[in-house]
Parts: sequence; C-alpha cells; structure tokens
Amino acid sequence: MSIATRPTLASVAKLAGVSASTASLAFNDSGPVSASTREKVLDAARTLGYAGPDPRARSLRRGRSGIVGVVLEESLRDAFRDPMNLAMLDGIADLTGPAGNSLLLLTETAAGRSTLVDAPVDAAVLFGCSPVVDEKVAILLRRGIPVVAIEGRPIPGVLDIGLDNREATRSLAEHLKGLGHSDVALVTLELDRDRRRSRVTQKLLARATSHTALERVHGAREVFPAAGGLTTLGSTVDEGRIAGLALLGDPETRPTAVIAQSDLLAVGVIRAAAELGLAVPGDLSVVGFDGVRIDDPVAAELTTMVQPGFAKGQAAGRGILELLAGREGRSVSFTSAFRRGATTAPPR
Repeated sequence: MSIATRPTLASVAKLAGVSASTASLAFNDSGPVSASTREKVLDAARTLGYAGPDPRARSLRRGRSGIVGVVLEESLRDAFRDPMNLAMLDGIADLTGPAGNSLLLLTETAAGRSTLVDAPVDAAVLFGCSPVVDEKVAILLRRGIPVVAIEGRPIPGVLDIGLDNREATRSLAEHLKGLGHSDVALVTLELDRDRRRSRVTQKLLARATSHTALERVHGAREVFPAAGGLTTLGSTVDEGRIAGLALLGDPETRPTAVIAQSDLLAVGVIRAAAELGLAVPGDLSVVGFDGVRIDDPVAAELTTMVQPGFAKGQAAGRGILELLAGREGRSVSFTSAFRRGATTAPPR
C-alpha cells in the first residue's frame, strides 16, 4: 500500500462512526471508552488494515524520537561477549524502557562523527572505557543532547556515573604486595586512540585518553611504581591470552603476578599460563576486575574486584530520565568490593 492510500486514524474513526479522539482512546485503550465502542473501532481498523499511529508522526508531535543512544567501543559481537556490558545495558533498559524509551546501540565503527551528528536520539549514554569519549561528548553537546558517561573523565555538562577504579586497583595491588610479590605486570584495556597492542610506558601513559584504564594503572602504580605490562585491544579472553603469552614466555623476564584490568583479560592470562606449563597460583598469581559471571571454570575462583554493573546502568538510566525531564540530574559514584579467590598466593 502506498503512503498516499495508507489508512489513517481519521478513516478508522469515520468507518466506526466515532470521533477521532474517541478512536484514539479506544485504539490505545487509554481512556473511558465502552467495550462495545472499542470493539467497533478495532473492527474498523482491521477492515482498513490500520496497524496503529505512525511512530514518526508521534515523534514529530512530541518533539522527541523516544530513543536513547548507547555508544559502545567494540563491535556488537565483542560487546555482547562482555558480561559487564550486558549488566550495564540491562540496568539502563530497566529504567528507560518503562518510561517509553528504546535503546539504540552505536558501536565504534558506527558511532563516528557523521553518525553521532545525525543519530535520531533524545539522549546518549557513553561507556567511559573509551580512548575517544571526549570527542563523542563534544559532538553530542553541540547538538544540545543530554549526555551521561559511565566511568568517563569528568567533563562540564556531562552527568557522570563513576567507579572507584584507582582505589579498587590499589586494593588488588596491596593484596599482591601483602603476599610478597614485587615483580608485577599489568594487562590493560586500551589506553589511547591508536588501537594497537603495546608496552605500558611513561610515554604511552602521558598521551593516554582512556580514563578508566588510566585510573586503574595509576592505582596499581601507587603500590608498584615501576609496574609495566601490555595494553590490549579490549576486554576479551583472546586479548588476555595474547598478552599473557607475551609476558610469560621468557623465564628471565616473567613476572610473579599479573594485574588484569578485567576478568575476561585475567582468564586469558590464566589460559596462556596453562599453555606455557605454569601453575596458577603456584607459579603465577593473577587478579582481575569486574566480578562477572564467565563460562570458564577458572573464572569462578578468580581473585577480583566486584563492581555493581547493573546498578551503574540503573544510575545512568535514572540520570537520562532526569535530564530529559529538564532536571539537573545527579552524578553518583560506586564502590567495588574485594573478593579473594584461588588465583593468588605467595611467590615461589
């Protein structure tokens, strides 16, 4: 059926012999309309093939799309492999969905300059584990779109949902130091926009733009000032394994402990250790970060920091609703909890 002949609510009302306002109330079951009148309207809609109000017209009337954009760094495949991303998305949807909003997921490849300029969103949530989050914030703020950043660097005009990344990582490092470790290496999330695996050096840290990863490095270095290590291309088991093989392959330079910036990376490091014939924690201690459920036997015993992913998502969703209602919203910060598992022990 062409747009010109598409049935309208007015044509449904005319066939049913009621006013357009009565037809609207009956069709949406949102007003004092008798059961017989409602059935008459629905019969007319079925006869004409009318499926409901055009959402585009409704958006024009409201001046909003009813869409909240969620900007992710990874491909959707990688994003949905990370239980922390899923927990935060669940939390966001838990608040924004019942309020009549849909989520539009924008990945790094899709969330470039032109897409963010044109994306039909009323507000946006940015995941702060990103080396280019500042650029995306600038684009959205120029459009006048409310922005909430989860674990982003504090930016004027942006509602921040924070986490104690530095303090939590320092706790992990202190745990390892208390066990007697002094030769500790880091396996980090992406630190800068180059998107390449590299050594953690002072030069790299000086140009780092990923707030979350940098804060976790600083937390570890408050206990182990000379700690080096490797950056990865994201929070995946495969990336942790690649970093682990590079760090552990040479017995002369092998650390006695690894601080991984996510549980997925930590599991990858443990797999690499197993490939090299190293026992965890006998030959190598490993700690992670997140406290998420991972379908891998070693993950259940991982020493890690447990962070409230779902609650962070809920806070972001709550902030979005506040901003859309014209209110200021409130930045909040969450605290992680140390969980000792079976992947750490004194060094041999």
